[in-house]
Amino acid sequence: MKILAVDSSAVTASVCLSEDRKICGEFFVNTRQKHSRTLMPMLENLLQCTGVSLAEIDLFAVSEGPGSFTGVRIGVSCVKGLAMPFDKPCVGISSLEAMARNLTATEGILCAVMDARCGQVYNALFSCEGGVLRRLTPDRAIAMEDLAAECSTYQKPIYLVGDGAELCAAKEQRFSEIKAALVPEAIRYQRASGVAAAAYDAFLRGEVISADRLAPVYLRPPQAQRARKS
Repeated sequence: MKILAVDSSAVTASVCLSEDRKICGEFFVNTRQKHSRTLMPMLENLLQCTGVSLAEIDLFAVSEGPGSFTGVRIGVSCVKGLAMPFDKPCVGISSLEAMARNLTATEGILCAVMDARCGQVYNALFSCEGGVLRRLTPDRAIAMEDLAAECSTYQKPIYLVGDGAELCAAKEQRFSEIKAALVPEAIRYQRASGVAAAAYDAFLRGEVISADRLAPVYLRPPQAQRARKS
C-alpha cells in the first residue's frame, strides 16, 4: 500500500512516500519559509523522484494538529485537494504521535512537546517498549511545570522530542533533575515519515475517512478568537 504523507504543523515541513512501512522517499526542510511555498514543490519532486503518480497513491495522510494554526490548515487543505479528485481515503494523524514515531527504537517514556506559547506546550506522553508505542495521555495543552511534575512520577527514562523539547529543557529545572534526555536534532522534529507510519497502523484499524471529512484539530482557539473574548 502506497501512502503519501504531509506534515506542516510547525516550523519544519516534510513530505513522504511509503509503501508497506518502507520509506520510498522523504523531503524535509527547516528553513522557516512559508509552507504554502514549500509543500507543493516538495510533493512534486518527491513523486517525480520516486516515479509514482497521484493516481497510484492508496492512502493520503496528514498531521492534523496540534501545532501552528496556519501550518495545520495548509497541510490539511493540501491533502484534501490531492485526495478528492481521486476519491482516495485519508487519515489525520496527531502531530505529537508523528514525532514520537521517530523514537520507536528507544525504550522509555517519550515526552512529545510543541511550543504552544503563553507558558504552555502541546504535549502527549507515550511509552515505548520493543518498538511498540503505547499512548499514556491524550493530546493536550499543559504548563511546562505541570508536565515536568507529571514526568517525575515515572521510573523509566524520559526523552524530550519535538520543537518544544529544547524549550522545556532550558526553562524547566525539574526536567534536568529527572535527567530527561533531549534527543538529537536529527530525530527531534515531527516528520512526514512518522505520519506515514502512524497512518499505516490507522489503516489497519479501519480509521480512514473521506477527504471531505478531514479537518484540523486545535487544542486551543486561535489567538484572534481569544483576544476577542478578553
